[in-house]
Amino acid sequence: MSARKEVFLDVGGHEVRISSPDKVVFPEPGLTKLDIVEYYLSVSDAALRGAGGRPMVLKRFVKGIAEEAFFQKRVPENHPDFIDTATLHYARGTSAEEAVIRDAAGLAWIVNLGCLDLNPHPVRAEDLDHPDELRIDLDPMPGVDWSQIVDVAFVAREVLDDVGLVGWPKTSGSRGLHILVRIAPRWDFRDVRLAAETLAREVENRAPGLATARWWKEERGESVFVDFNQNAKDRTVASAYSVRPLPDARVSTPLEWDEVRVRRPEEFTVRTVPARYADIGDPHEGIDAAPGTLDGLLQLAADLGPAEKPPRGTDGSGRRASTMPLIEIARTKTKPEAVAALTQWKAQHPAAAAQLHPADELVDGMRGSSSLWYRVRVNLQHVPEAERPPQEKLLADYDPWAGKTWPGR
Repeated sequence: MSARKEVFLDVGGHEVRISSPDKVVFPEPGLTKLDIVEYYLSVSDAALRGAGGRPMVLKRFVKGIAEEAFFQKRVPENHPDFIDTATLHYARGTSAEEAVIRDAAGLAWIVNLGCLDLNPHPVRAEDLDHPDELRIDLDPMPGVDWSQIVDVAFVAREVLDDVGLVGWPKTSGSRGLHILVRIAPRWDFRDVRLAAETLAREVENRAPGLATARWWKEERGESVFVDFNQNAKDRTVASAYSVRPLPDARVSTPLEWDEVRVRRPEEFTVRTVPARYADIGDPHEGIDAAPGTLDGLLQLAADLGPAEKPPRGTDGSGRRASTMPLIEIARTKTKPEAVAALTQWKAQHPAAAAQLHPADELVDGMRGSSSLWYRVRVNLQHVPEAERPPQEKLLADYDPWAGKTWPGR
């Protein structure tokens, strides 16, 4: 049977067009675009608990999961009338009218655009200046296993308990864990980020070596980074029940705290989560019942004092100077190209490469104008100074801003 060009679904009384419904999105489990739509419809109430009513960035995988997604802030002009919008203003002076979904039809429409995960802002469309969610992103460095992430999660829970807040854990859908905290929408982004940074610092204080609040990646070692900057105004994270672009169609899945030590992220996929949801419901069902206050964390921020600032370079640029012996290897358009460049450098410098620890290999996704690009660096801290290779010409030098122009510049 030939692939269908389109199908039309009746979703809550709204007609939603799904183009190329038979297009295979996840080859490994054989999941089509229509399968992803039907997955979201099967968990729609729970998915909307995290993403509904919030402006969101559209992360579109129009060429499939093997290619980089592009990020679209502005809602398409021809959006249907069941899609609301909200205009967000950013610190650099730009603004964007972003999509706001409120029902299952909105979920289906989002997936039809090529979105897999849902990336809402931590604010409601009715109040764009005061977040009602503090987000704790436990991001493991290379070489860190799941048990260490879990240990850090329980330290974070202990800190939250001490300041009168409730954390709701979920798998990130990749390697880490997220803990969501509902708060009253009384504080602006600056205060919420300060509260998140303070929590991260206190987790590091209680679990040195296991957790870190150090923003600069090369300084973290083999630890779990408590990523407080996910609470900045322009940041979004994949919300609960989001499908992640991994080969097994993994899902960012809410957990009960007593599940955190015994379950693993790879258990939760598009194939398995609907049955779990039908069986036990949504572990985050009560998340909106009792929003908390940031008073405790902000008082702790005052008690701890300002966070240590990184040293600045002596070249007059004002840029931060790393305390680590870093060399840059490449800048690439895609992650496979980045990994290939790192492999090439290691082959050219086998003696130094043999002394690197997993966390010394830094392949970072960097936000470009509409998609990610990749920076590859090596931290030579574990290589004796006399044996360190020098900074050389980049093996690849992709410029994500080439050909871009901005009005008024």
